[in-house]
Amino acid sequence: MRADVDAAALLSLQGAMAGTPLLREVSAKAVQGLAQEGFVRSYRRGTYLFYQGDQSDLVYFLFTGRVEVSSVSLTGRRQLLTTLDPPQFFGELGVLSGQRRTSTALALEDAGVWVAGGEQFLRFLSQHFEAARALLAGLAGQIHAHEAFVEDLLFLDLKGRVAKRLLQLVSPSLDELPPDGAILPAVVTHADLASLCGGSRENVTRILSDFGRRGLVVRDGKRYALKNVAGLRRLAGV
Repeated sequence: MRADVDAAALLSLQGAMAGTPLLREVSAKAVQGLAQEGFVRSYRRGTYLFYQGDQSDLVYFLFTGRVEVSSVSLTGRRQLLTTLDPPQFFGELGVLSGQRRTSTALALEDAGVWVAGGEQFLRFLSQHFEAARALLAGLAGQIHAHEAFVEDLLFLDLKGRVAKRLLQLVSPSLDELPPDGAILPAVVTHADLASLCGGSRENVTRILSDFGRRGLVVRDGKRYALKNVAGLRRLAGV
């Protein structure tokens, strides 16, 4: 590995990589080889990993901390795309497409990130069909998620979209919803939620206030807790 990482840290990194959907079916020797192709970087909270418009020549693996991914429209409006928790690969889509970055990545906490060249990552995929197939499955899942969001814009009002997004933040699949009292896993601002739901911050603020009065959500410090999951589920139509 092209970094000063001791054997224990390298073993921990390999274990985290092996537990991801991308590498779950790949041999331990192959995972070790991939890990040694890259190097480890530490990002302080508030540090940018890459910017929208940058060259897509690197692939990243988050193994500690949290990273926010967002984009800015032509009108200057910021759009929160997702918040990444470890362990997770990211940045691979730009490498696959050969296009510039369509989003910006920001460390929300001090983060440990493995970084490798795009060409090395593509070579690894060409040599390990299991990883390539898993990556295609992940990309297909992202397409389905975007299609579902478009359907929500067409068939759900903003109140229903806010309810659904709150549920998805604690249970992305919505197959097994959590019990009442579940707390959102990250600090989500009204502006963040608005961008995730396709609405304005002012309207989302009013909806959250209404949810609070109806006993659907409650503030728990800086985070929201879902006080009435069944009620949110009815509004979300799931």
